[in-house]
Amino acid sequence: MRFLRFIILSAIASLAAPLAAQTPDIAEPFKVGTFGIADKPTVGIVLRDRWIVELEAANAALQSSTLYPALPMPADMLELIERYEYGLKKRIYEIVNDLVANDRIGGRTKPAWIHEVADVRTLPPIMYPGKILNAAVNFYTHVNETGTPEEIAQARRQRRDNRGVPYLFLKPSRGAVIGNGDSIVIPYGRDRTDWEVELGTVIGRAAKYVSATNAQDYIFGYMVTLDISDRGGRPPGGAPFQLDWFVGKGHDTFAPQGPWIVPKEFYGDPMQKLRQTLSVNGQQMQEARAGDMIHSLYELIEYASSIVTLYPGDVVNNGTSGGVGMGTAVRGEQRFLQSGEEVVATIDGIGTLRLPVVAEPAPTSATGARLPPVSSYAK
Repeated sequence: MRFLRFIILSAIASLAAPLAAQTPDIAEPFKVGTFGIADKPTVGIVLRDRWIVELEAANAALQSSTLYPALPMPADMLELIERYEYGLKKRIYEIVNDLVANDRIGGRTKPAWIHEVADVRTLPPIMYPGKILNAAVNFYTHVNETGTPEEIAQARRQRRDNRGVPYLFLKPSRGAVIGNGDSIVIPYGRDRTDWEVELGTVIGRAAKYVSATNAQDYIFGYMVTLDISDRGGRPPGGAPFQLDWFVGKGHDTFAPQGPWIVPKEFYGDPMQKLRQTLSVNGQQMQEARAGDMIHSLYELIEYASSIVTLYPGDVVNNGTSGGVGMGTAVRGEQRFLQSGEEVVATIDGIGTLRLPVVAEPAPTSATGARLPPVSSYAK
């Protein structure tokens, strides 16, 4: 059934493709997201960062006029991204323009399918990305945050002189991905949970061997993401590998995303305007701009697509700046997340994620093959 549906939608997309070039001007910019409405995930248009418009209901209302031909709406965000440039973008523009022209946003004529953000649950925008790729140490201020001032300066000079190619790693998707207001869970026995705010780039078209010079053509939009990390490592002995990216990056709740996606036409070039910040319990820990990046966002896409095909809805995260918990360069000491705290991550022009921190309760007994508490082996 899913394959048959894919064939039908592909045919619709092919017929709608010529319409993409005829997209009308937009009355005001919008964002898109996924929201819990009537106890189910619902794709919505976000207007003025305040109003959530149920896409399917709004389209049905628009189609009640004979001016607009019938067009099926996407079942989820992945399908919206796949079809955006093949007729769906034009229809969303038409919906927004109609709402604005008829003053139906927030006024007395507001329909029941428009909600205040505060009245609905904000889910992760994409449920769930096929791949999440993160750039490791891609900001100069994040290079060797635990060294002496002299060591840090030397390491950053060396990195500028020899940038090499990006370093990317994969994070899990379902289980790790959470949305605005969901809890970051400190895994049982792990006491070195760290934060990293990042720009999440959502891929809009299948991309393989894409050049950095035209990588923008393959982007759908942008969202706020976090790369939560477990700095406790693995115990000595056993496998001859001490650096364990699965332990460090793979726990449940370690990939917050959202609160929504800004289509690229409404955000502009991240390499010209990016500003990302993060605070813990009201204390600012990170602030970064694109000028601190070692490899541009477009270079990350070029590198990633030289290894794997990127598909619509895949996410490429740009890396984080100085100020992470394990670093000593900013605060003079390490500092990790504690239960009861709140992490607030913001990217100007996109939005803010607010995430409470909780501790995972002790699990039931096991055979000894479980990841042990950090206290059992760390000095």
